Amino acid sequence: MAEVLLFHHIQGLTDGVRAFADELRQAGHTVHAPDLFDGRTFDSIEEGFAFARETGFEAIRERGAAAAEELGPGFVYAGFSFGVTIAQRLAQTRPGARGALLIYSCIPVEEFGGAWPEGVPVQIHGKEGDEFFDEDLPAARELVASTSDAELFVYPGDQHLFADSSLDAYDPESAALLMERVKAFLAEV
Repeated sequence: MAEVLLFHHIQGLTDGVRAFADELRQAGHTVHAPDLFDGRTFDSIEEGFAFARETGFEAIRERGAAAAEELGPGFVYAGFSFGVTIAQRLAQTRPGARGALLIYSCIPVEEFGGAWPEGVPVQIHGKEGDEFFDEDLPAARELVASTSDAELFVYPGDQHLFADSSLDAYDPESAALLMERVKAFLAEV
């Protein structure tokens, strides 16, 4: 079974993110989901961004890196949207990464080094009509083209945080398929 370090999205460590982590735990995986917002959750993406801007995006990312340091190496790094900025950086730069799950976002590989690390499998998930993911889709396709250890899954619809069961954007059908694919990925790493 895999050990996962899961970073929440810009609306915080919501009940839906906790439920996602719990489902992975029920499948036998160890999941750590640090709360980078100190208990705050937000009703909208805009409110979450306002908080992150005020707190400092880099300060929040450093909280995620510090959580990884405390736990040690050997993780699958997973992130939802804003959390991808932390998970992807750790997967690309931290020795011992076992894999990466990039959900709702993907950063150009060049941001964190010259190439995706050899032997680190990655899955990327997003909606084809999601205005945020559409911006990241070229980077996701480029990452997938650069390594045989990458998979890109694009779902129909335009909801951004579609796998968070506590939000209005929740899409049960796409979320179930995403979870099935994530579990298959974790069973292999």
